[in-house]
Amino acid sequence: MPFLLRLLVGWAVDAASLAVAAWIFSGISVGGAAGTLILAALVYGILAALVKPVLKLLTLPLAILTLGVAWFFVAMFILWLTDAIVGGMHIHGFWTLVGGTIVVWAVGAVADHWLFPKRGPIRRMLGASSRFGRA
Repeated sequence: MPFLLRLLVGWAVDAASLAVAAWIFSGISVGGAAGTLILAALVYGILAALVKPVLKLLTLPLAILTLGVAWFFVAMFILWLTDAIVGGMHIHGFWTLVGGTIVVWAVGAVADHWLFPKRGPIRRMLGASSRFGRA
């Protein structure tokens, strides 16, 4: 898939995940207009692409000690920062932020698995033409 198309699909997935989180939790509002949702998805995507890797690298020792739980707090911080930057987006309360982070992660993970399937090392080695590959 071309890079630009993958970027646009990722943006749409971010918008959908934020919309699902706002639909599930009454404490999350993404404004009344679709423009606010699109802006929030853009900001979230940029923060997730630029800030999140740096924070994950900085928190690597803590993530090792907590078996990866620290990175959940990095994801929460990215969602909170999106809320702080986008004027029409509001997340009310810590537990709403926790739930919203879980929903945004889950929707993104399902969409990533469904839209961008990855071939494991065994499938790559066997290839599609093998009798053990996909029919």
